[in-house]
Formats: sequence, structure tokens, C-alpha cells
Amino acid sequence: MLRPITGFHLDEESHWVADLDCGHSQHMRHDPPFFSRPWVLSEPERRKMQGTAINCVRCDRREFPEGFRAYRQTPVYDAHTMPPGLRNKHSTKRGVWAKIHVLQGQLRYEMADPFHQDHILTPETPGIIVAEVEHAVQPLADATFFVEFWKRIDSGPSNS
Repeated sequence: MLRPITGFHLDEESHWVADLDCGHSQHMRHDPPFFSRPWVLSEPERRKMQGTAINCVRCDRREFPEGFRAYRQTPVYDAHTMPPGLRNKHSTKRGVWAKIHVLQGQLRYEMADPFHQDHILTPETPGIIVAEVEHAVQPLADATFFVEFWKRIDSGPSNS
């Protein structure tokens, strides 16, 4: 999944790491002949790369970003009490992930681009909502559920 670079920082071994708008990070090494990224060695060139979209394999795997914590949750919903908007395609804000917890029954969880997947969620199988990815839910089999929202809690400084 393509995600824009929002900044850069050095890791503990002094390698440059790109910060992505989804909350993940990705190393950007200049290591010819394997990786030719001479721009990473220059602050002005790194600044020019901000906003460039790169593939985030962690989003592809639906992994929560490090440092993210639950900060809010919805009430418990069922087919009669859930807001109608949840049945239609919608998404979270930039940098906000979520987890759907089914307490009983089943819930259909439909993900749009770039995933194009449908899942049946149960109490044993929660759903992961990737930041800014459109999705919709449909209660099945007397489902009750709530949604827990996650964002970065520990925000470290970003070096250009």
C-alpha cells in the first residue's frame, strides 16, 4: 500500500528511516549496488522526498504501528443500535487505526482499495482497520460489537 513520507529520523545505528503518514517507519539506506538512494545522505534531498509515496508492507499486512495505543472506543452496537454510516463505506482519519471487537455473533467486514477483501468477524477473530482505508460492516447472526480507535501516543522528534 502506498503511503507518503512525512519525515525522517536516524535509528540507533545512525541509519535514515522514513516516517510514513500511516504511522509506520521504513529504512531508507543508500547501499549500492543493492539500494541506490544517494538522496538520503543530504538533508535538502531528504526534504524534497517528503510527500513521496512508498510501499508500506506493514500496512499490507495490517500491522498496528509501533507506539500506537487505544485512546477511545464506541459504545457496544447491535444491528438496531449501530449508526447507519457504519454500513456504508467510510474510513478513519490520517494516522488513526482501529480494531473491531465482536462480543457475540458475527459481523461482515468489507475492506475497499487496496485490499478488496471481505471477512467474517467473530469474538475469536477481531478486525483490523487500516488508517484511511475505506471499509463497511454489516451485522450477522445477532452480532454485538464495538470499535476501539488507536493512534500514536509516544511521538518522538523527527529529524530532517
